[in-house]
Amino acid sequence: MIIIGIAGGTGSGKTTVVRKILESLPESSVAVIPQDSYYNDQSNLPLEVRKQTNFDHPDAFEWPLLSHHIEELKAGRAIEQPTYSYITCTRLPETVHVEPKDVIIVEGIMTLYDKSLRDQMDLKIFVDAEPDERLLRVIVRDIAERDHPLEMLISKYRNVLKPMHDEFIEPTKQFADIIIPNGGNNERAINMMQLYIRSALKERKMSVG
Repeated sequence: MIIIGIAGGTGSGKTTVVRKILESLPESSVAVIPQDSYYNDQSNLPLEVRKQTNFDHPDAFEWPLLSHHIEELKAGRAIEQPTYSYITCTRLPETVHVEPKDVIIVEGIMTLYDKSLRDQMDLKIFVDAEPDERLLRVIVRDIAERDHPLEMLISKYRNVLKPMHDEFIEPTKQFADIIIPNGGNNERAINMMQLYIRSALKERKMSVG
């Protein structure tokens, strides 16, 4: 089993990089664990309080549970991955059953932030992109998918996304084994990453066999 962590700012192209990895490996050999699923359960708080959640701060995540679930998968045990609703700003009662796979991808803005989680990874990737490009991607995505007004998105970027990125996400780049500039558009870097993963997976299987 290979544990891969993929981090990077909002709108950096993480989803594209994950998709490229999935395309390069047998479908049944990969499980993706979204860090977003591990936002804290806030069902004990009033909705008005929950709506004030800063989703770009490390305190928003239940790190011990995420780290424990990766430990369980590495030990060959299935997990019940939580699910989260941005509408109610808390965890849903439904879970996602995840079986151990040859490759486990943990993907999210702060995947490389927590040391106990980071230490379990065999490969740490940081997807990088220019701030202007990330802002444009966030605007296009949130207007199309969430019908957010432009003024609100720009305010959110200035007051939340950018300061949180600079304080908590950008510094985790130092822990990355691979940095992919220009996000999912960097075909050469992605090809090298795919080759590395396939080679590492082959070596693991040979050593086990």
